[in-house]
Amino acid sequence: MGPEVLIAICVAVIILFVLLAGILSRYRKCPSDKVLVIYGKVGSDKNGQTKTARCIHGGAAFIVPVIQSYQYMDLTPISINVDLRNALSKQNIRVDVPSRFTVGISTEPGVMQNAAERLLGLKMVEIQELAKDIILGQLRLVIATMDIEEINSDRDKFLLAVSNNVEIELKKIGLRLINVNVTDINDESGYIEALGKEAAAKAINDAKKSVAEKDRDGEIGQANARRDQRIQVSAADADAIKGENDAKVAVAQSEAARREKEAEALKIATAAEAVQAARAKEEAYEAQKSAELTRAELERATQQADVIIKAQIEKEQAEIEAEAEAEVIRRKAKGEADAIYAKMEAQAKGMQEMLSKQAEGMRELVKAAGGDADAAVRLMIADKLEELMKIQVEAIKNIKIDKVTVWDSMGGQGDNVPTTANFLAGMAKSVPPLNELFKQAGMELPSYLGKDIESVLDTVEEVSQEREVQAEQSE
Repeated sequence: MGPEVLIAICVAVIILFVLLAGILSRYRKCPSDKVLVIYGKVGSDKNGQTKTARCIHGGAAFIVPVIQSYQYMDLTPISINVDLRNALSKQNIRVDVPSRFTVGISTEPGVMQNAAERLLGLKMVEIQELAKDIILGQLRLVIATMDIEEINSDRDKFLLAVSNNVEIELKKIGLRLINVNVTDINDESGYIEALGKEAAAKAINDAKKSVAEKDRDGEIGQANARRDQRIQVSAADADAIKGENDAKVAVAQSEAARREKEAEALKIATAAEAVQAARAKEEAYEAQKSAELTRAELERATQQADVIIKAQIEKEQAEIEAEAEAEVIRRKAKGEADAIYAKMEAQAKGMQEMLSKQAEGMRELVKAAGGDADAAVRLMIADKLEELMKIQVEAIKNIKIDKVTVWDSMGGQGDNVPTTANFLAGMAKSVPPLNELFKQAGMELPSYLGKDIESVLDTVEEVSQEREVQAEQSE
């Protein structure tokens, strides 16, 4: 085995030892007077919510490097001197209640979690001031619900109410109440001192009255004894014995009546104490119930806020998606509208170009006619005359005539016009005049074309006659 191999083995052993030492250094034990708080990534609870910290009281735990860290919280009791001044009681009398409270960090699972979340990293003085503020508020609240007589005489009820109220509030920050000690109760008006003097005077008077009654009973008994002695001496031993028995019966009856009164008084006192204790417990339970209901409402409001915020986010997301789809539709519609507009614009430009060319042709036509618009119209009509005549001929084109028989004596009607010629002229007159044809089309012929068709036919007839005469002459 070469030296390089030995060196490599030594290095591996050293690295392994360092890693083992590092792992062991992250294993922390929790003393009995402390709470180990592990924070960082510590997992989730039973409800699936992420835990902020994991608290351990006693035992040990491994601290995962990089993702976890730890701190200790001291369980040493904290003594808090609460010097309450001018607290307003139920009778609107201000009292001073100097007291001392002993608190400490709780080791209950849920309360210990509250301590880890709210007290971790605070100094002892800061925790003491925080607890003192809570105690002062709850102490004033309890005093405001009680009379001076209850606070002064029924200390157990007062301490029970204070303990219950303070305990509930301290649990919210992870503390528990260990002890309450009220040193003295004073008021600025001297009411409590007067109550003490009244109680002392009453006790003294009751004692004096009892002594006087006992002295009176003794004197009466002594006088009765002397009387009985004289009666017994003068009467007989039997009468003396009878008198003694009567005296003993009277004493026994008096003793029984006294014991009965004492028992009744004790019964009333015991019942009153039990009623007061039951009322105190009932009020404490009601206060605890109200606090728990308030906490439940807070947790319910928190859950509702989480659900509402999630629903609001989903709603806004849906609105954004709908707006995006609407924007796509708007842009598509705008593109189609732009295409239609471009098409119509191109058609309009083509129509405008065609009309421009027609107008330009008309200008050239008028220019060719020497600037005379009427002459230009005549040129156009002359160009279209053949089509116009064709339209008029088409009007009677489809008239069916099976057979036409003409007996013409060539004499006419005395006007030397053959009957056949008159017949043809009449048929020509049956064709709608050219001017009427233009009017039906919404146009009007120029004045030189507005002649009646009869004049035209007359001209045609004259031309026909001239041609016949020329034909006869040529024969």
